[in-house]
Amino acid sequence: MGDYYGLAILVAVALFLTTGQCQDSCSGRNGVPGVKGTPGRDGQHGAKGEKGEPAEASDGPVDARILLMLKGEAGNRGLQGPMGPKGYQGELGLVGEPGKPGRPGPDGRGHGQHSAQQARSAFSMIRTDQSYPVYNKPVTYQKTVVNEPPDFNTATGQFICRVPGVYYFTFHSMAKVNMCLQIVSDALGTKKLGFCDYVRNNDQVLSGGVVLQLTVGQKVWLETKDYRGMRGNPAGQSIFSGFLLQAH
Repeated sequence: MGDYYGLAILVAVALFLTTGQCQDSCSGRNGVPGVKGTPGRDGQHGAKGEKGEPAEASDGPVDARILLMLKGEAGNRGLQGPMGPKGYQGELGLVGEPGKPGRPGPDGRGHGQHSAQQARSAFSMIRTDQSYPVYNKPVTYQKTVVNEPPDFNTATGQFICRVPGVYYFTFHSMAKVNMCLQIVSDALGTKKLGFCDYVRNNDQVLSGGVVLQLTVGQKVWLETKDYRGMRGNPAGQSIFSGFLLQAH
């Protein structure tokens, strides 16, 4: 019994000594952080707060309706911005409805058979006969360039007016002899318009022209003023022309 009691005392003393040494030199390991918990649910909305007090100006409260009607001064106009890119062309729209008929046009200027389409007259004749024309008689021509409509009589060498109006007549002749021609017309009465050029043994050109106002049936032609004048040649260097400027 005494031995057992002594053994118990020795064990207690050993434990005491071991415990005292660990307090001075022994230490435990740091603990591992715990796992993050699951996020909690959103909380409920709170209760609506009470209405605030109306704003007050320096001279008292201001009605909210008046504040809405108040408008500030307009600012300065800003600078124009850069032009944007050109847009795409739109699709073609539907065909519109026909417009209303226009007003009738003015009356035409045609008289009787001489309508606007018929009021035309022009001729151009060439003399190819190499002989001199007969003195004081109409000069005749052998080649027709233009005669539309056929108001120029190739047999007599005279233009006969069919459409009343203003006409222009001109002639052109080239030769190596003296030339003297004159324009004759009923519209001139007894007057004759003479054109002369006297140069020997040299090429010369004689031209002349006149504007006449003619009535239906009046005639225009060329005559020689001497026995030479408008001599023709196969090259067609002598020509007589005329055309209507304005119908009446």
